[in-house]
Amino acid sequence: MIKFSLRCDHDHVFDSWFQSSAAFDSLKSSNMLSCPVCGSDMIKKNVMTPQVRGSTAPEREEKTPDLAKPLSRTEMAVQQLRQIVDKKFENVGRKFAAEARAMHNGEVKKRSIIGETNLREAVALIEDGIPVAPLPWSNESRRSN
Repeated sequence: MIKFSLRCDHDHVFDSWFQSSAAFDSLKSSNMLSCPVCGSDMIKKNVMTPQVRGSTAPEREEKTPDLAKPLSRTEMAVQQLRQIVDKKFENVGRKFAAEARAMHNGEVKKRSIIGETNLREAVALIEDGIPVAPLPWSNESRRSN
């Protein structure tokens, strides 16, 4: 077993154990790694120094962040936002742009939705006066479509 220090693209740092370096690489290439704080799947290894203990050196208690608790006020706010979105928004998956446009045009009932779209479609929605906003986490594991 090997322990890696990892970092997501939002600079959340966390540790995780892997069977081997190859196991880490396999999970990463399969997009099966995600940040426990924000859910991002953009994970990379931190530069690490080996932890070697001499026979006479006193043991130090390793300080690892408690990943069950947010590390900052911003992370707490993101966590609260995610809970609200999970409870009150309908996940329309890849139909997001079409559904947002249909609501804006009065073709379907307005409601809170979450989903996926590409940059071109998002820009087109904004240019047409349809309010959209990116969320600071990945919904890869929660995709409905």
